[in-house]
Amino acid sequence: MAKRILDYDPLTAITTTFDYDHATDETIIGRHQDVGLILDMNKAVANDDEITKIGIKSGWWQYATIPNIIIEKFRTEHGVDFFNKDHSKAVFRLLNQPEYRYLKTTTKMHRG
Repeated sequence: MAKRILDYDPLTAITTTFDYDHATDETIIGRHQDVGLILDMNKAVANDDEITKIGIKSGWWQYATIPNIIIEKFRTEHGVDFFNKDHSKAVFRLLNQPEYRYLKTTTKMHRG
């Protein structure tokens, strides 16, 4: 059986799919989001040091743009709630890991 779309959320662009593997008797619920444009923008901004300098001088710093599907992954795989201010150090710790550097919009490090 091919994957079947269960839901599509136009606000987040997240698609929920259903798949069943008869050989292993496994049901698989998947969540997918096309994040290509976000990651391209992150890379472009990260490669422009002037954006970081201007932001810091102006009292703000765009450190990352995190797609919704990754926010879900942080919660389910790492137990980190992006929207909980008590988890902000854990969010920065994850963003500073090589595995998630593509989410950052700067080459600098935030110490949390």
